Amino acid sequence: MIRRLPLGSLRVFVSVAEHLNFTRAAEALGVSVSAASLQIRVLEEYLGRSLLRRDGRHVHLTEEGAALLPRVRRSLEDLEAALDDVRAERGAGILRVSMLASFLQQWLLPRIPRFHAAHPGIRLYLHTSVDMVDFVHSEHQLAIRLGRGPSWPGVESEKLLEEWLVPVCTPALLRRHGPVDDPKNLERYTLLHSDSEPWSLWRTRDSAETVNVADVPAAQFDDSTVIVRSAMRGHGLALARWSLVADEVADGTLVLACRKPVVFHESYWFVYPRRVRSLASVAAFKAWLFAEAAQFAAPRAEVRA
Repeated sequence: MIRRLPLGSLRVFVSVAEHLNFTRAAEALGVSVSAASLQIRVLEEYLGRSLLRRDGRHVHLTEEGAALLPRVRRSLEDLEAALDDVRAERGAGILRVSMLASFLQQWLLPRIPRFHAAHPGIRLYLHTSVDMVDFVHSEHQLAIRLGRGPSWPGVESEKLLEEWLVPVCTPALLRRHGPVDDPKNLERYTLLHSDSEPWSLWRTRDSAETVNVADVPAAQFDDSTVIVRSAMRGHGLALARWSLVADEVADGTLVLACRKPVVFHESYWFVYPRRVRSLASVAAFKAWLFAEAAQFAAPRAEVRA
C-alpha cells in the first residue's frame, strides 16, 4: 500500500529550514505564517519527531531535522525535475523569456535581430513583468530580473550585467545649463525620474551629498522608459539606468551631464530553473545573451556638450 505522503508539509519544511524563519519561509511559498506552522505540526505528528526548535523568533533544526533536510530537498528536486521534464518537452518549440519591459525595449530589442540571424530555428516569446516568475506553474523557461543578488529560492541565477545611474539630457539642454558634477547645479534643470530610480539615489563619488528632490522642480513617472523618451524630447534632465540610454548616448541623441556615473545598487540577473539547463535552445540563448552583455561597455567618464 502506498502511504499518503505529506508533500505539502515537506515543501514547507524545506523552506523553513532554509530560511530559519517562519515569516520569510511563508512569504517565499505564498502562504500565511499560521498555515506554514500548521504544515510543520502535521509533518512532525506524521513522523513522531520534532524537526524544528523555536527560540523566540529564531528557528533551529533539531538533530532529526538536520538529518532529514538534505534527503527531502533532493527528493523534492527529483520529483519536480521529473514533472518539469514533461512540461519542458511540451513547450520545447518556443523559448519563453520574461524580463522588465524597460530592459526589453531599450536594451534587448535592438539586439534581437542578431539572435534571430544566428539561431533562425529558435522561436522566442518575450514576456514583460516585474514579478518573479513561477517556473513551476508557468511555461517560461528563463527570466531576466533586476535585483541585488542571487536570493531567489529554488532557481539558478547568474549575474548578467552591472548597472549604473547616469544623468542624461539633450545636447542643447546641456549647452544651456551646463554639467552637474556638483549636485547644486541640478537646480538649473527640471529633473525627471522614475519611481525605481529617484534622484535621491544619486550623488557624486566625491560627495556624500544626495539630492533632495523637494528642493528642485521635478517630473516623476512610474515607467523607466518614459523618462528616457521625455529626456529625448528635451523635457528635462533624467536620472536613468545606463542600460536604457547607452544607445541614445552613443548616437548623440542624449548626452551625459556628469563625468562620474554612480554604480546602481541592483544588477541584471539571468534566472532559470535547474530543469532547463539541458535544453539546446536555452544554452544557445544564454551563450548569445552573455556574449552581448560582455560587449556592453560601462559609461565613460566624460561630458560632451
